[in-house]
Amino acid sequence: MAAGQPSPLRQAGKSRILRMGGARPWGKPMDLMIELLLAMLMIVIVTIMHGTGISLMDQLFRTDSREFSNLGLMQREFAVMVPMALCLLALHTMEIFVFASFYLLTGDAHNIRDAIYHSALAYTTMGVVEGGVTKWELVSTFEGLAGFLMIGWSSAVFVTEMDRVLRRKR
Repeated sequence: MAAGQPSPLRQAGKSRILRMGGARPWGKPMDLMIELLLAMLMIVIVTIMHGTGISLMDQLFRTDSREFSNLGLMQREFAVMVPMALCLLALHTMEIFVFASFYLLTGDAHNIRDAIYHSALAYTTMGVVEGGVTKWELVSTFEGLAGFLMIGWSSAVFVTEMDRVLRRKR
């Protein structure tokens, strides 16, 4: 970079402000508060969904009357672990759809595919494409936090159940 020229990072910041019509990146205080409240509301919704889903899944697999002690390891894994993994995957997919619906309902995404794609990237913490779908950057950021926590919660439940199945604690 030549002396006297602004850094690429500084240039990117200026171009972003220009794209926003000269507005400051942090926006108006009320807009910030609304976005934070919506982000928290979305987190509460998916946390309640996740907790309910985990509880229902736990009951589904605990009320199972099959005797696992006579089954081999592979049979036990396929009888419990595969269905549980599929249930957890369905639960995470529903949570991604909740955020995708938000992006659609706010007019942020132009179609369901873009909304799901953006939401899945944020939820799985893979990252969000710069200049992508959302003007709800904080909602998207907090979606990543929620996804990280929900995936961690699911992992803990799955590993605990795997331990029970492998040790025949049913």
